Amino acid sequence: MMIAIQGLLLLIIFLCELAALAAYGYWGFTSASNNMALRIVIGVGTPLAVAVLWGTFLAPRASIPLHGLLHPLLKSVVFGAAAAALFAAGKPRTAVLFAGIALCAHVLSAVAGEPRTAP
Repeated sequence: MMIAIQGLLLLIIFLCELAALAAYGYWGFTSASNNMALRIVIGVGTPLAVAVLWGTFLAPRASIPLHGLLHPLLKSVVFGAAAAALFAAGKPRTAVLFAGIALCAHVLSAVAGEPRTAP
């Protein structure tokens, strides 16, 4: 039973990670800039930069894994900034919903004993 719950939490967290990347892209493409080229650069570049950051430091098989409080702190920054990006893009309800789901999933995962890799 616990393995099923952990698996479900990992799925929800993974979907939150994808949603965070989508939020960064949405923010970039809907930025206030009238320069379309800049909007494309921000809309593609921001999620790409966050994906590289995630893969380097936060992924289960990160090349430079963070330990201690740095890991959850950086995760909080990534998800918090994604919620802020949604808010800045004019989607405050979506931002609150995203932040709530991500927070609940991570807290439940920590309480249930989050595995470092998928089962």
